[in-house]
Amino acid sequence: MNTRAPILGRFGYGYVAPAVLLVAGLLYAPFLWTAYLSFTRYDGLEPAQWIGAHNFGKLLDDPALLTSIRNTLLWVIGTMVLPVGLGLLVAVLSYDIKGGVLFRVPFLLPYALSGAGLAMVWSPILSHDGIANQLLGVDTAFLQDAPVNTLAMLLVWTWQQLGVNMLLFVVGLQSIPKEPIEAARLDGAGGWRLFRYVIWPLMRPLTAVVVGLALVASLKTFDIVWVLTQGGPGRNSETLAVTMYKETFVASDYGYGSAVAVMLTVVTGLASYLYLKRQVSQ
Repeated sequence: MNTRAPILGRFGYGYVAPAVLLVAGLLYAPFLWTAYLSFTRYDGLEPAQWIGAHNFGKLLDDPALLTSIRNTLLWVIGTMVLPVGLGLLVAVLSYDIKGGVLFRVPFLLPYALSGAGLAMVWSPILSHDGIANQLLGVDTAFLQDAPVNTLAMLLVWTWQQLGVNMLLFVVGLQSIPKEPIEAARLDGAGGWRLFRYVIWPLMRPLTAVVVGLALVASLKTFDIVWVLTQGGPGRNSETLAVTMYKETFVASDYGYGSAVAVMLTVVTGLASYLYLKRQVSQ
């Protein structure tokens, strides 16, 4: 054993080097290339021309950016309230009851659909002459008027994401020791008091993970928005991810699109860092 330790210590970096190089090549290199392009004027055909921070100045002066930021914030807040909140509610209501597994199955099925497939299912429902208006007896442009279109797409997102959040919370509930819950019940705690003062604190680590995943997913929402509205009408339902795609691949302005991508990466990283730092400090 003493002879192996120096050998492992000497060549240990060599063992992990292939994995590190693979991660660097697949993750860091594209990001660095995107960061470089954000300082250039590049249309994908002519050589990239260095223009400094011009793209970021243009980004700050773009009136569509405020709309994208507003809609992205709506997605973040809506995701915290709807898919996460309702997922927790369904998990608690279906936990430790007879037939709870069967009760959860319908909530899990939509998660099997991709975001694009989900949007195609809901498009005829939310269209101006679609099923929703006919059933409700209203004349609402669910996919045309802002911010109604963003809220409507949030409901579609909730329909898909509620199930997986519910499943994660169920796993968390099943991992809670029985002793604290039984002791609290003997002391007379039940219902909301039992959940608020016993179950919820014990689920805090898992809740941090669920909320963190939902936060990142909401910041980079793209497929549902693109299929249902393509960021329109006009640009009133764009998110930062949709703005990045349209500027890069529709307008062929790779430099400006890369600037939006860098901004989205910074916002996502900063939001994740602040959230995790808050969780660690509690």
